Amino acid sequence: MEHVPVVIVGAGPTGLTAAIMLARRGVECLVLERFPEPYPLPRAVHFDDEVFRILAGLGLADELRKISRPAPGMQLVDPALRPLATFTRDPVGPHGFPQANMFDQPDLERLLRSELRSLPRARLRQPIEVYGVSQPPSGGPVHVRYRSADGEGALTADVVLGCDGANSAVRASIGGGWEDLGFTQNWLVVDAVAPEPLDVYDGVQQVCDPVRAATFMMVTPGRYRWEFLLREPVDARARMRPWLGGAEPEILREAEYTFRGAVADRWRDRRVFLLGDAAHLTPPFIGQGLCAGIRDAANLAWKVAFVLAGDADERLLGTYETERKPYARSMIRMAMLVGRLMTGGRAARTLLRTVTRLPGIERRATTIVWPALGRGPLVGRGGGRLCPAALDPTLGPGFDLVDPGTARALLIRPDRIVAATGRRADPRMLGAAGIRISGL
Repeated sequence: MEHVPVVIVGAGPTGLTAAIMLARRGVECLVLERFPEPYPLPRAVHFDDEVFRILAGLGLADELRKISRPAPGMQLVDPALRPLATFTRDPVGPHGFPQANMFDQPDLERLLRSELRSLPRARLRQPIEVYGVSQPPSGGPVHVRYRSADGEGALTADVVLGCDGANSAVRASIGGGWEDLGFTQNWLVVDAVAPEPLDVYDGVQQVCDPVRAATFMMVTPGRYRWEFLLREPVDARARMRPWLGGAEPEILREAEYTFRGAVADRWRDRRVFLLGDAAHLTPPFIGQGLCAGIRDAANLAWKVAFVLAGDADERLLGTYETERKPYARSMIRMAMLVGRLMTGGRAARTLLRTVTRLPGIERRATTIVWPALGRGPLVGRGGGRLCPAALDPTLGPGFDLVDPGTARALLIRPDRIVAATGRRADPRMLGAAGIRISGL
C-alpha cells in the first residue's frame, strides 16, 4: 500500500496553501481532489492584508497583485443606498499590504496549483473521492480510502488534513459534528459581468433592511456580485437595478446559499485534522471565510513539519485547535453581528447611526474583528500580535523564537534551540536547523 507522509483532502485554497507550506519545508504531501477541474466561477472574493502577507511569504506577492485589486472598505447603507456607516481600509496595512483585496477565486486557485506543480515534494491527484479515514486503536499510520476512475483504493499517511469543505468526509470519519452558533439565513448569490464599468462605490455595500437586505461589490474590473436575502421571492434583475444606471450586465450564475455560523465540535483526532470550511462556517459579511482557512494552514503546517521531522514533541500538534478555534469563533460572531445589523430593521439602523458617531469606533471595530492573539505557547500574559511585516525579508521563511523559554513551551527539541542574549540575536541563529531566536 502506498504511503505518503501527509495526505491533504481537498484542493481548494486552504488545501493547496497547506500543501505548498509543507512541501517548502521538505515534507512530501499528496493532495486528493474529488472534482476533475477547479470550479470555474467565483466563490470567495476577498482576502485581507494578513492573508496577503502569508501568501507573499510563499513567494507569490507579485502574482497576487496581478490577480487582485485593493478595495477602499465597506459601507453599511439604507435601502436607498445612503451610507449609515463606512469602514475604510488602508492601501497599506500593518502587514505591509492592502487591508482589503478583491479577487476572482479561480484565478487564485490557478496560481496556487501552478506553484504546487513547481514543488517536487507535492503532488495533486484528481478526480479522487475520499470516503473514509481511519486510525488503528493501537496507533500507526492513518488509512485513507478513496474512489477513482480505476475503482476503489487505499493508502496510508502519517498525517491527514481534511480541507474538504462544509460537507467534509474527513470530519464525518472522525465523528465530528457542528456547534451551531445560532445564525442561518438563505441568500441568492448573483455573479455578473458588464462590458462597461458601472458607476458604483468601489468597495462593498451592505444594504440594511429586514426584508430586502443585500450585498453588492465589484470583484475585479467588469465582474460584479450581488447577494439578496431570501425572505420573499427575488427577481434578481429588478433588485440589481439601483446599481446599474441603465446598464444590462450579463448574469453568469444565480445560486442559492445558506449562510451559517458554526464551528466543528472537534478539529482533531490524533493525526487527523480539520481546516477551513471543514472546521468552521463563517457568514460572508466581513469577507473572512477564505481568510480563516488560510490562517488554519499557516498555523498547522509548520507544526506538522516539526513533529514529522522529530524536532518537536507530538503535543505541539495539540496547540492548533486551542489557538485557532477561539479566534475562528470570534470572527464568526463578528460576521453574525454584521448580518444581524443588516437585517434588524429600523432599530438596528438607528443604533448604527448612533454608534458610528462615537470617536475611534472604526479602529475599535477593526480590533474586534482582528483581535490580539490570546495567551499560548507563543504569546505571554498580556496577549500579542504578529511581528511587523518589515521584518519578513530579514527573518526569511524560517521559524523565529523569542527566547529559549518559549522554545521549551513549544516542546521543541533542545538541541535545535540556539540561545539569544539580551536584545540581540546570537549569530549562530543562522544554523542548518533553520530555527532562529531573534531576541526582538
